[in-house]
Amino acid sequence: MNLHKIFYTPFSTKELADEMKDILQMVAKNNEIVIEKMEVMPDHVHVLISFPPSKAPTSAIKALKGRSAFIFPKRHPEIRQSQYWGGHLWSPSYYMSTLGNMSKDVVENYINNQKYNALQKKSVLIDAE
Repeated sequence: MNLHKIFYTPFSTKELADEMKDILQMVAKNNEIVIEKMEVMPDHVHVLISFPPSKAPTSAIKALKGRSAFIFPKRHPEIRQSQYWGGHLWSPSYYMSTLGNMSKDVVENYINNQKYNALQKKSVLIDAE
């Protein structure tokens, strides 16, 4: 099964974007999840994953979000003391969708273009000022 997932973090740090990709790859490998495409943005993550049919989609999300939320703060104890921390790495909500009518290529291109799209938005906002 292929799923496109987006999950959000309540704070935005460079450390998150720099390290989260490696952490999520490690967690996925340990939980029979294949990350086919991923883009880690400063405030959210897009992943296209596949996993065995015996695994429930919610179990895959729980593994990725739960394990990464345990590992990341261990590597960055300073975040726990931050006023933005609030005790949670990820927002409790997330977006999840099977590919349905979309081709895998369409979703992969969407994920690949996340950083470009974010830069374009910033450019438009700066030009508007």
